[in-house]
This record gives sequence, C-alpha cells and structure tokens, in this order.
Amino acid sequence: MLIPEGDSYQEIYDNFQWDIPEHYNIAHDVCDRHADDPTKIALVHEDSNRVITRYSFQAVRGYANQLANGLTEFGLAKGDVVSILLAQAPEAAITHVACWKAGLVSSPISILFGSDAIIYRVNDTQAKVIVTNMENLQKVAAVRDQLPSIEKILVVDSNDDENYWSFLQGYPSEFENLITRSDDPAIINYTSGTTGNPKGATQGHRTMLGHMSGIEYMFDFFPQPNDVIWSPADWSWLAGLMDILMPGWYGGIPVICSDAAKFDAEDAYRLMSEHKVTCALLTPTVLKLMRQVKDAKDRHPLTLRVVVSGAEAVGAELIAWAEDNLNTVLNEGFGQTECNVVLGTNSRVMEARPGSLGKPAPGHLGAIVDDLGQVLEAGNVGNIAFKAPDPVMMLEYHNNPQATKEKYADGWLITGDLGVMDDAGYFWFKGRKDDVITSRGYRIGPSEIEDVLISHPAVAMAAVVGIPDPVLTEKIKAFAILAEGYDGSDELVKELKQIVRSRLAHHEVPHLFEFVAEFPMTATGKIVRRELRSRSSGD
Repeated sequence: MLIPEGDSYQEIYDNFQWDIPEHYNIAHDVCDRHADDPTKIALVHEDSNRVITRYSFQAVRGYANQLANGLTEFGLAKGDVVSILLAQAPEAAITHVACWKAGLVSSPISILFGSDAIIYRVNDTQAKVIVTNMENLQKVAAVRDQLPSIEKILVVDSNDDENYWSFLQGYPSEFENLITRSDDPAIINYTSGTTGNPKGATQGHRTMLGHMSGIEYMFDFFPQPNDVIWSPADWSWLAGLMDILMPGWYGGIPVICSDAAKFDAEDAYRLMSEHKVTCALLTPTVLKLMRQVKDAKDRHPLTLRVVVSGAEAVGAELIAWAEDNLNTVLNEGFGQTECNVVLGTNSRVMEARPGSLGKPAPGHLGAIVDDLGQVLEAGNVGNIAFKAPDPVMMLEYHNNPQATKEKYADGWLITGDLGVMDDAGYFWFKGRKDDVITSRGYRIGPSEIEDVLISHPAVAMAAVVGIPDPVLTEKIKAFAILAEGYDGSDELVKELKQIVRSRLAHHEVPHLFEFVAEFPMTATGKIVRRELRSRSSGD
C-alpha cells in the first residue's frame, strides 16, 4: 500500500511522500509481480450468456508476452500506438499490458463511437494496429481507406487470419519487459469532447503510481483481504481503466468484467451479489438508475464495503439513498482525464460533509484559483486546480502544444470545473465552467438545484441549464426524467418549484420545466448540457 494508514486525514496526508523511480514499467506492477502463483485470479469475465471465464495473473502474463513478441516482430517500436476498440473484454486488458511491456502506447476508443470519432483518434495518434471485435470491425472497415497509418487489424472473434488469438499463438510466452522511464508515454486517452475536438491526454508510466494514492484512500485503504472490484465503467474511459481495472491488478485482486452491451440496474445488483463484489465505482447516473429498482437489495444480498462515486456532483440526497440501500459507505472521488483521482473523501478518517468533494488525496496539492492561477481565499468560487508537477498529471495533450499551455496557469492545472473551498478545506463542486448559469446578476451552479429536484419521488434524474433571456441574462430551465407512475403535470411543476424555493434561494428556482424520456450523454456518462441548451434556444 502506498499511503500510510492513520487515524485522521491530516495525519495520512502529512505523512505521505512520493517515491517515483526513474525507470518504471506499469506492466510489472499490474501483472508480472503477481504471476508466479498460478491460482491468483486477475479477471473474472462474464459473457452475454453469463458463462464465466477466470484468468489468472499467470495466464494474463503469458498472453501479454505473446502479444508483445508478436507486435515487436511485426515491426512496432517504442512509442508506436495501438488503438483498442473494445469494451470490458479480456483482450482489451491483455493488450494494454502487452503494449506497456514492449514500450508501446495503448489508446482506448469507446465502442459507442461512430466512424468519424474513430477516424479522428486513430489519425491523431497515427496508430499502427487496431484491436477490435467483429461488431466494431464494420465501423473500421467502412473507413479503412481513411486510416493510412493502420498496418494491421486484430479481431478477437474472427475466423480468419486476422484473429487475435491465432496471432498470439505464433509467439513465445516469455518476454523481457522494455526498460521504460517513468515519464515515457504509456496511454493516450481522449477527453469526452463535449465542446470542440477531443484532446488526447498522454499519460506516462508513472500515472499508475500517481493513481494509487487516491484509489487506496477513497476505496478505504484498498486492497483489503478478499476484496473484489467492479464497475460498469467502460475501460475506454480512464475511470474504468485506471480507477478499477489496473488498480485492481496493482493490488493483486480479482476484477469483474461483463459483456453487457447496455447498463441494466437490476443486473448490476445481481452481478455484485453473485460475484461478492466488495469495492465498486458507481457514477451518479448509475446510482440514479439503480435507485429506480424497487427492493433490489432483498433479491440480491450485497457484500459491498465501499462505493466510490464521481464524474459529476453526487449530492447529499443520492449519498443518503446509496448508504441506506447499498448497505455501505459512499466516498466521493474527483478527477479528470488529465489529472485523475486527486480529490476525495474517506468517511473513516474525515468528518462526513455530504455533497462535498472532500479534500486533496495524499500526494496532491489542490486549490481554488482564478483564471491567472492566483489562489483564492475560502468561500470564493473559482477554478478547481492542482499544482504541477504531479505523477498522475498528463504529460501533454498529444499533438497540441497550445492546448497544453492553456491548460495551466502559473503552475496550476485548471480543471475547467468551478468550486469553492470552505474554511475546513473541503471542496464543493459548483459545475463545469461552461455550465454556470448567470441570472439576475447571480452566478448559479446547476448541481445543487439538480440534487434538490431528485429528492422529490417523481424525479428520477434532472439536468439544469441556462437559456438566453433579454431581461434576466439567462432563465433557469430544468429537464427531468420522471420516475415510473408519475406524469409531468402543472401541479408537479408547482411542487418542484416549491421544494427548490424552500431549500435553496429564490433566484435558484427554475423558470421553466421540460419532462423528457432521456438525456444526451457522453460516452463517460456525463449529461451534455450544451445540447439541452441548444434544444431550448427558442424558449
């Protein structure tokens, strides 16, 4: 364990020190050092028919070594990129490890993306190999002539010469890991791209160690004996890859993965129950969907000891529901592709302040700063920011030095999220910088309003945006997905306005409501509020 145990947050934080070696290869820590024991399980894979396959660390090492041999013999050299167009597939995990062993750079691509997004990412990285499956091969094949850098496609479930497993079998299962520096590139993971083209955040091998202090802390001194970890988060998202899969393997514990094409709240309860999951990452969106399943914990007894949530503000209402219905503590985590798991809570060693993002994780220095990087006093809304250098911080935006430069201000990485720090050092999320609403001279974050709205039993999910208004600057508009059995009546609108008025401020009461069946979402489960604003421009 990287972080020291202690009786208080401050003791742990003050006693933590980084030890980042000059040379470091992720593959050793997440695979090789656990692989001498043939019984030590790395991955438990459940396919669409619920057939279970278990992979030991020893097996993963052998397969990764075969692929590393094959890729290098094919001609790939240190720094070359391999695109991974797969979901929670064993082959995706193996390919990442193989790339790192050979000094290659892995670049995950979500299977939710269409051809344009694939073209952009492959061409931006100049990837030489794509690993995918038959279903997604169709997207690649349709634009193959627009991917000039691609020299080979490996398909995990094909019956031809491009079959992934057939390719592996042609190479030995022994491989000597390339000696890599801690800041040699290991991963290029693209931002969600809610505005403009997504940017490729390049992470060095050191990012594994940089992640672990926050992971160990937020997962309540992870790993513990008999821990099993799972999340529905796709491994193309840094939270799935570097908050669940690789930390699980770093800790030498089993990771659960599933072929499920779409999140199903009932099945999430079943999976966690049957596989005796103790640690889970469940985003606010996932928790809201699970909240709609009645009496699930009676049908699917859980063994959870900790749940971490993040990606968006969780809110006090959702935290209270989760702790009551999942029978565990819920800790919050905060980070982004460029600088992950850097704020969080651990209810065992810090005072619970529901709805807070917590404090900087051990080893990370956070602050609220203005646009010039000047630290603001407690109580002032500003940019949530983190001080460089930091081992979890990206090396750069790939092929985009200007965007890299603009990401920092006076040595602080500016996240793009607004927040405030209270007198006790807790951070509070106020919204994305471009989501803040200006109305009647007030600057209003949507998250608090959304949290109040979902406290009403009629509201399953809520999203709040500002739309232009000649008098108020912006009107507040609330979108809501209703719970089963409720209708979007005028009487319900009155009730929702009253509950916001009674719990927040008069100027935070939505002027307009719209009831919808679904929200536009990014591949990482965040609501795309700009689409909701655009849809409402004529209101």
